[in-house]
Order: sequence, then C-alpha cells, then structure tokens
Amino acid sequence: MAIRPRNTRNVAFNMASFSDLVFLLLIFFMLTSTLIAPSAIKLLLPASESRTMARQTTTVYINEDMEYFLEERQVDLDALQSGLIIALQNETEGSVVLRSDRNVPVQHIVNVIDVVNTINNIYKTKHKVILATQPPR
Repeated sequence: MAIRPRNTRNVAFNMASFSDLVFLLLIFFMLTSTLIAPSAIKLLLPASESRTMARQTTTVYINEDMEYFLEERQVDLDALQSGLIIALQNETEGSVVLRSDRNVPVQHIVNVIDVVNTINNIYKTKHKVILATQPPR
C-alpha cells in the first residue's frame, strides 16, 4: 500500500500576474516618454564636438523661418529685449541659451547677441549667450 500525500503540488505556471506586470510597465513607459520634450520648437541644430555645460537661465529659439521665440512665445527683436530684461532681472551672471536652426543666417544670431550685450551694458551685468549644438553623427 502506497502512502500518498494529501496536498499535491501543482506545477503549472500562472501567467496572469506576469501579464499584469508587463501591462503596468508598458503604461509607465508610455506615460514617461510623453513627458520628455527637450524643445517644443523643431530645429535642426548645428553639429559640434565641444561640450560646454552652463547653468541655463532662459532659452531663445530661431527657427528656419527666421522667427524669434523667447522660451516658447514668439516675439520680435524689441519684444525679445524686453522679455529678456524681465527673465534676467534677478540674475547678474546668467546664461541665454540660443537654439538656432542650422540654416539661419549668422546675422540673426548676432542680433540676439547684440540684444544680450545691450542688456549687459544698460544693467551692468555679465550675461552670456551660449549657442546650442548637437553631437555630430
């Protein structure tokens, strides 16, 4: 006579909890990937191998249509100066990051540098302009 245990072990693997975990991970990565938006204005930045990191104060964009944006608000040169004065009013040595499309003529970049230099001369500050680039491919 063979003695059999009363509790038999079931060796079948239950996939229900695994599919729940995969579903939750999928939702997590979908939500976090939509939160990452480094720049809302689409630009093709010029390529460079130099890597200079600075404390960013404000960002100015120039798109391929030669339109100026302060952060994400479209402005002209006069409004750019008044907007930068407001954005930099509590800083004495801030950085203005210039994100310009690679097809923009140099004169438009110089216009932004002139605006920042004018603010520096008027308010006796030391703000600098940093041209944003992307790594070469």
